[in-house]
Amino acid sequence: MNIMYTANGLGDKEQCIKEYAPLVKRIAHHLMARLPSSVLVDDIIQAGMIGLLEAAGRYDELRGAQFETFAAQRIRGAMLDELRQADWMPRSVRRDMRRIEAAISQLQQRLGNPPAESEIAKELGIPLVEYQQMLFESRGAQLMYYEDFYGEGDEDFFDRHDVDNETDPLGQLQDEHFREALIKAIDNLPERERMVMGMHYEQEMNLREIGEVIGVSESRICQLHSQAVARLRSSLKGY
Repeated sequence: MNIMYTANGLGDKEQCIKEYAPLVKRIAHHLMARLPSSVLVDDIIQAGMIGLLEAAGRYDELRGAQFETFAAQRIRGAMLDELRQADWMPRSVRRDMRRIEAAISQLQQRLGNPPAESEIAKELGIPLVEYQQMLFESRGAQLMYYEDFYGEGDEDFFDRHDVDNETDPLGQLQDEHFREALIKAIDNLPERERMVMGMHYEQEMNLREIGEVIGVSESRICQLHSQAVARLRSSLKGY
């Protein structure tokens, strides 16, 4: 790539956008796999492009990091900021996820093993098809939300600021006990859900690609992903 660098960052912004637009789209589509259908990919891409321009203006070649690595961080951060400001996950969906997590936790304690979908639906008092629809609508479910670390009105989890170690969520995520608990929780997932999480987060495959490998629809992979996240959140409540 032949982009010139200046004291003010990348010299040719238009060339930079042309070269790295595919990176923005790749990050956006990977993020979209975990977002509800109400979120438009074009909005996420637009936010990512703004992040790319900010990266181009702030990049210093002397820092030693490759520009693509630096840009990817800024692009992803800009997309997350946009999602946070848009309040993209409805409260009703988060409420449903909390209900699912509670049902899984209660069943796990009674049964001593990961409950099946039919058992979770019965615990919730709803038909299986309705439960699966709840999982699909919860496709934006995450292992952790910034609300898990801060109360309402406090500093946002996604804000890219330096914070002290006592309130640093990344520091909490790196805690050895938490990591051990997370690894154990992942190992205890049903096989297909464990496969979905591995392919999505380790191999960075999107949900459609995972569906093709496993032999089910993309919507079914959405359900399995949401259910796996609910199981993990239920297992990690103490953290």
